Formats: sequence, C-alpha cells, structure tokens
Amino acid sequence: MPSERTSYLWAERTGEGFVFDIKAFRLFTQHPTPLSSLPKDIRQELLPGPQQKANLYYRDIPSELTDELWRRFEASLLPLDTVAKLGVVLFQFPPWFYPGSQQLDYILMCKEKLPQYRAAIEFRNNVWLSVKNRARTFDFLRRNDLPFVCVDEPQGFKSSVPAVAETTSDIGLIRFHGRNSETWEKKDTSPAERFNYLYTEEELRPWASTIKDLAKQTTQMHVLFNNCHQDKAVVNARQICFMLAS
Repeated sequence: MPSERTSYLWAERTGEGFVFDIKAFRLFTQHPTPLSSLPKDIRQELLPGPQQKANLYYRDIPSELTDELWRRFEASLLPLDTVAKLGVVLFQFPPWFYPGSQQLDYILMCKEKLPQYRAAIEFRNNVWLSVKNRARTFDFLRRNDLPFVCVDEPQGFKSSVPAVAETTSDIGLIRFHGRNSETWEKKDTSPAERFNYLYTEEELRPWASTIKDLAKQTTQMHVLFNNCHQDKAVVNARQICFMLAS
C-alpha cells in the first residue's frame, strides 16, 4: 500500500490537472498477498497459522485487521484526493473471481469500504462478459454507479477478456495491456516481460474512434497503457494523443 507520505509527494511533484488512478491493494482484490507486503504491526497481530503461509488471502485475515487495512488504504489516498488528483481506485479482480452472488456482494463491500472515492471494476475472467452474463454484469455496474474498465489484451486464452467498449458510469476507462500472447499466461514472468508489447499505429487507430465515442457518453475518459516494458507505454500513449487530437 502507498503511504500517506508517498501520496503527498506524488501530489506535490505533479502539475496541476495531473490525475492518478490507483490500483487497490492486492489483498482487497483477492489476489495472493505476500506476508512481507503487510505493515509490520499487522503481521505481528496475525495468528501463527496465517504467519506460516507464503501468501495470504483476504479470507485468512481477521475482520478487525482487514478493517484496519482498509482504513489505512483510504487514509493513504487522502493527500491525492484533497488536491483533486485522485481519479479512480481500480479493482482488478483475478481470473478465479467468477460471477456469482457472493462476488457481487464482495464488489459492493469494496465500494462501501471507500465511500469517498470512486471504485472502478476490471475483470480478468471472461465469463463476466459472456453472451449469457454480459447484460447482467453491465446492469449491476450501472445500478451501483461503478465504472467498467474495458481492456485490450491477448485473446484466445481462458483468462482473455474480450475488448468490449462499454460505459456504466460517468467515467469511461480503457486499459491497454498489450497483445503479447507468448507471455500472457507464462508462469514466473515479471510484469515488464508479460506486458512487453508495442502497439502499431494500425492497432491503435480503431481505438481512437472508440475512445472519442465513449468520451461523448461520459464526463471523464481515462486511457491507461499498461504495456510497461521500457518506454513502450509512453510511446503508445503519445501516439493515441495525436490520434485523438486529429
């Protein structure tokens, strides 16, 4: 989790109008979380069982400690929110997060834990956007004013989510993860290697018109490049900016 001091420095060192979209702490999105990533005093409070695990999940931690983690995460973002530099808190749920009533309740719980911030939802399981479930998923997000995060990523895998451009709130979001099929589901791969991909202008150009269309339906449009190898995200972001300006 970022510290309040870190958020303060981010706010101080960026220009007016700069906005941060912050990913939620991995424990909150039901990802395996190394014990070492928890604050020291929280680690010391845990029972011997969870302490012996290499990774912890949300269910492994007592509710009084998860409540404290939520409180600290909320406080850590306050310096950004105070100066209007906090965009959304991005909840990227893992491939094993399947559609169901418990999962819907969990998403609403995440929103309720951060009442003063905007939670946005990204799925990594394509069942949420299947022909059977797509309308139901979008209806749930709209009813609860939760922005949907559209993704561009490699297709043909069990974890591949289709690039469905849809708005479910006043904020539109698209994340570009690259199209590196060789590393998408490769184990023991660093994020930089997994997202090592440079989009061509031909691949980006159709997205430029889609972004313009979505922007007409929203008050804010966030376009995020996650192909974080070398300067590829920066190069592609600059390209899409030129396309949008033309």
